[in-house]
Amino acid sequence: MLTSVNIRPTPLAGAIVMRLLEESDVGPLSEAYLLNRAYLQPWEPRRTDAFFTVEGQRSRVQDQLRLLDSGQTLPWVLDEGGRVVGTLTLSNVALGPFRSANIGYWVDHGYAGRGLASQAVRHACRLADEVADLHRLEAGTLVRNIGSQRVLTKAGFTLIGTAVNYLHIDGAWQDHLIFQRILNERRPG
Repeated sequence: MLTSVNIRPTPLAGAIVMRLLEESDVGPLSEAYLLNRAYLQPWEPRRTDAFFTVEGQRSRVQDQLRLLDSGQTLPWVLDEGGRVVGTLTLSNVALGPFRSANIGYWVDHGYAGRGLASQAVRHACRLADEVADLHRLEAGTLVRNIGSQRVLTKAGFTLIGTAVNYLHIDGAWQDHLIFQRILNERRPG
């Protein structure tokens, strides 16, 4: 099972470290989301102005940390010297015979196209396999999000289909391509 006990910070590119979300990330997350608000808007649900505030992020971080404690979510930040330059989350962790989770991520607009998301996704896949003993990860991208599709295919994900009107993104129900990566063929433990 994924827990904060067996997940250590990992260096990625340059001075960027992928580490578990902490309560102290509230301010840096607020700054990161404000800086990337326009860049992320086409790829995310519509956000209220409160989402971008320190208080909005405090509530969100507290929720994610509760889900981490219960083993349902594993939230990471990509940290460059105290500045958040992206996030990656394994959510909807299911054990038993399914042993699966969803993966979602974003990187700061200044780091897009530099391989940072690919490194983070590959690292999360390794931990999901070796530490959490998950069998499978799933990700969805908007049909037009070619960059995210490249990240996933470079990390070993394969396209399994199209989900019509899958998520409400940028103010509308939108189709998504669904990808999966089978991490291993071990029997559930």
